Amino acid sequence: MSRRPLLHRLDVQSIVVFRALQLGDMLCAVPALRALRAALPSAHIVLAGLPWAAQLVRRFSAYLDEFLPFPGHPLLPEQPARHGELTAFYATVCARQFSLALQLHGSGDVTNHIVAGFGARAMAGHCRGAPVATDRTVLAPYPDTGAEPERLLHLTTRIGAPAAGTHLEFPLLREDEDELAASGLAAGLEPNGYICIHPGARQRDKCWPPECFAGVADRLADEFGVRIVLTGSASEAALAQAVAGHMRAPAVIAAAPISIGAMAALMSRSRLLICNDTGVSHIAAGLGLDSVVVFSKADIARWAPLDRLRHRCIWDPGAERAAVVLQHARTLLSGTAPSGQRAAGMWPYW
Repeated sequence: MSRRPLLHRLDVQSIVVFRALQLGDMLCAVPALRALRAALPSAHIVLAGLPWAAQLVRRFSAYLDEFLPFPGHPLLPEQPARHGELTAFYATVCARQFSLALQLHGSGDVTNHIVAGFGARAMAGHCRGAPVATDRTVLAPYPDTGAEPERLLHLTTRIGAPAAGTHLEFPLLREDEDELAASGLAAGLEPNGYICIHPGARQRDKCWPPECFAGVADRLADEFGVRIVLTGSASEAALAQAVAGHMRAPAVIAAAPISIGAMAALMSRSRLLICNDTGVSHIAAGLGLDSVVVFSKADIARWAPLDRLRHRCIWDPGAERAAVVLQHARTLLSGTAPSGQRAAGMWPYW
């Protein structure tokens, strides 16, 4: 006899969701969080993640109620483990007696042990190997294929929270707009009169060469009369300067000490984003901003945005396909996206 989904069998008043990853990975979890909220509108949903992600509770207040900073684990590479804080962290989480602990951090090889230590009355997550289904535990085999949002929705659907759409979101807050205005970076930039080029990435070996970005930027500036804005964090200012140094057209250097939200506000007014496979590509998906994303290392089927017409993903580990990047940027800027099979999602990558 088949067992009813976990959420249908339990009185779930509170949930702790574990996903201790960086920006793009966290944005890919938004459809799963949306499904949870739709299924459990009155539950108190807490995110346990890397300290930087505290800001996500403000941005996604429709889905999240609270944040708990995770001190790290020796086998998780995203941050050094702060061993002195681990005991207090686990004591705090266990004392909350959550109805459900949800592991949304990968296959569970390491993270299922972490989440099992949260002391929740029930637990769900992905696992390797055979599934586990008891009255209080659901571990579903980790999908080896599919886009990241779909993999996470596989789990939330399994426990009784049907998908409420696969689209990403990135809500802009008033504080984002205020910070951008105070920075002066958008001064003189007309909405839809510029494109953003984001040449950096957390892993520098994923970055397309500055001269490739510069060549594409010059052609687009000439052909479409758009201004070029080079975005990035303050630590990526030298990289933005390197791109500008290869360009003939003038560029606005917007690699500056501003928040993710202020940078997203700047991007939201642009016509196009060209970037590496990094977190800003998922911001663009959340904003509904057209983008061209250059991949060189990551699994393109897993990390490419799901809307393959609005977001063109180019595999170019050898930095040999600038003409293809330019071609798709032209298509998006001119509004001449193809129809037929491509519109039906039959031709996902270029």
